[in-house]
Amino acid sequence: MVELLKRAGGFISLLISAGFLVAFVIIFFQGELAPQRDEGIAAHLFQILMPTQFLIIVFFAAKWLPQRPKAAFKVLALQAGAALAVLAVVYFRHL
Repeated sequence: MVELLKRAGGFISLLISAGFLVAFVIIFFQGELAPQRDEGIAAHLFQILMPTQFLIIVFFAAKWLPQRPKAAFKVLALQAGAALAVLAVVYFRHL
C-alpha cells in the first residue's frame, strides 16, 4: 500500500483533499466559513479540483486494481474517504 501511495495517482488526490480540509479549518477559525452571495476564487478552485480529483482516482483504479488489487483497494478507500470528508464539509456547512 505504501508503495502505491508513493505514485502520483496515489497521493495527488489525497493532497487535494488535505489542502481543502486545511483551508476549511483556517477559514473556519477566521470566522468566514459561511455561504457567500458571490462565488469567489475558493469556490472556483473547488469546482475545478474536485472533478479533477475524481479523474485521478479513476485512472489510479484503472491502472493499479488489475496489478495489485488488495493494496489498490486500500489506497482507493483512503482517497474516497478524503474526498467524502471534503464534500461533507461543503454539504453540512451549506457552502
